[in-house]
Amino acid sequence: MAVAKLAWHGRERLVLLRVRDGALVAHVLKWDDEVRDPSELAPKEAKVTDSEIDEALQLVDSMTTDDISGYQDEYRKVLEAVIEAKAEGRQPPEPIAEAEEPGGKVVDLVAALRESVRKAQAARRGEGAGDAEVHEMPTAKEKTAAKAARKAPAKKTAKKTAKKITAAKKPTRRQRGA
Repeated sequence: MAVAKLAWHGRERLVLLRVRDGALVAHVLKWDDEVRDPSELAPKEAKVTDSEIDEALQLVDSMTTDDISGYQDEYRKVLEAVIEAKAEGRQPPEPIAEAEEPGGKVVDLVAALRESVRKAQAARRGEGAGDAEVHEMPTAKEKTAAKAARKAPAKKTAKKTAKKITAAKKPTRRQRGA
């Protein structure tokens, strides 16, 4: 065995060299400043009452079971079946599909909203208040057209403002001196 220094990952490391099964093995050691005091790792002292200890023991007892016959290694069973099938030259069994949870009910939100508005209108009619206005939601094409219409004047205004700012600029020192 030997202790040596080794340059590795841009740092000088301390290593223990030894021969094992005809190969040279290097065990990376820590420098003295890299070794932490184990007292830093110890948990802080905690005050625990007797009732808390009793509750903890009761919780552990309630979660403990002696009968583990209900637990089985399903993965191992399936893996053994696959290995056995391949050893016998037949196709491995198909994976067992897990039972899918029933999906939730798909709800048409727009239809539900319209139904809600209809019920609210009917309730208001009974209260003597007037009919509420229901506006149709704009389609995607209508939204795009409205957006384009809003942007067009804004560009012209921005260009006019930029021209005004450029015209109102005072000459710089170089321009005044020339």
